[in-house]
Amino acid sequence: MPVKFYATDEKIPLEMHKVRMIQKLNLLPVEERLKKIQEAGNNTFLLQNKDIYLDMLTDSGVNAMSDLQTASMLQADDSYAGSETFNRVKAAVKEVFGTENVLPAHQGRACENILAEAYVKPGMVALMNFHFTTTKAHITRLGGEVIELVQKKGLIPQSDDPFKGDFDLKELKATIKKYGPEKVAFVRVEAGTNLIGGQPVSLENMLAVSDICHDYGIKSILDASLLQDNVYFMKTREPQCKYMTTKEIYHLLASRFDIIYFSARKLGFSRGGIITSVDPKYTNEMMEFIPLYEGFLTYGGMEVRSMEAMAQGLLESLDMEYINQGPEFIEYLVNDLDKYGVPVIKPAGGLGAHLDCQAFVPEMPHNQYPAAAVGAAIYIAGGIRGMERGTVSEQREEDGTERFAELELQRLAVPRRVYTLSQIKYCADRVKWVWDNRNLIGGLEWTLEPKVLRFFFGRMKEIGYWQEELVEKFKQDFGDSL
Repeated sequence: MPVKFYATDEKIPLEMHKVRMIQKLNLLPVEERLKKIQEAGNNTFLLQNKDIYLDMLTDSGVNAMSDLQTASMLQADDSYAGSETFNRVKAAVKEVFGTENVLPAHQGRACENILAEAYVKPGMVALMNFHFTTTKAHITRLGGEVIELVQKKGLIPQSDDPFKGDFDLKELKATIKKYGPEKVAFVRVEAGTNLIGGQPVSLENMLAVSDICHDYGIKSILDASLLQDNVYFMKTREPQCKYMTTKEIYHLLASRFDIIYFSARKLGFSRGGIITSVDPKYTNEMMEFIPLYEGFLTYGGMEVRSMEAMAQGLLESLDMEYINQGPEFIEYLVNDLDKYGVPVIKPAGGLGAHLDCQAFVPEMPHNQYPAAAVGAAIYIAGGIRGMERGTVSEQREEDGTERFAELELQRLAVPRRVYTLSQIKYCADRVKWVWDNRNLIGGLEWTLEPKVLRFFFGRMKEIGYWQEELVEKFKQDFGDSL
């Protein structure tokens, strides 16, 4: 139930939890922030946590666990085989998804590796609403190709469409006919489509995709890593889901998709990954890859205390009072930024607030990496670490030419149950300052560019001296304030 405030009409998210443990944060002076981002090669992944005030890089593996999750870790059974911990994980998966066939892996991208090894052959295509970085890398390294079929509405930065992650069903059918079902490794639906702003997919669209797959005899796969956010949006935006329980939605999806996998760093707020299926045919086809790449079938490379936390966290992912906090805090941040005039992806999705950097610095060409430049500016202005989700997060074409992103986004993720509302407002305030001084932001150029997943390891330098000029303007406006 929504809770109204008496003294204001402002929509304020109300936490249905209390904080019982704290961790000290550090906010460096602006001159130090400039030094640190330049030492990190303008790559926020290479910043050290001790030099960050708000770590909004990701919501993966950095969410606060519940008291019951922490307590559950004490009962872990570290037997190599036949572990009771794994039995509890299986029981939780069955409760949440209704599936009994479970393969463990050390995290979500390990699940992607196993799926690719099992089903992708050279010359095959994988169809998806939108790619994720590691998903695409696993498919292309095996000679496959990723084809994105998100509806065009998903690439419009600001709209009022509630489900911008939906598949284009007409294009899906046409693409299957073009390549032939035998050339399609699988169709993957990504809940809470990451690279276009954490935008959800409707239940209606997911079920339609699975029906098309079954009609053509193609494997349907649901990436459920962001499913709890997606279920929140289904419950609040999709009429047919209003009176369904969260468990009913999870079970329905699991009954219709051939395979479901997820990263427990996102779904369940712990660590690890899971592949599950109603039909044992699929888990049997992938089983041999678990001991080859991960570990034995009862731990899959996971540490058993994390597995216990996963089991409890999965059960908590059914509770709307747990899963609503992230989307509601994100919506609050998006609304504040929008009120300030900052170009931000709308409607608010999951994961975090996504700044539209093409609108932020419209004159900057893609090959000067506007999303990364805006991210560096935000760290300098506020000690806030976001993540580039634009051209830097793409990979070059085979001929070495740059593949420009459909959207140049700077993501400000909101880890669940970690930051307070005043910290969210501080973030909005510092981004507003960067927006008001956007004329000072210049581009970046590579000094070290890895061939694969360059956004993790690559280094850049500023073009000119725009970062020093930004620091001087900050000191003029804020004086001695950090």
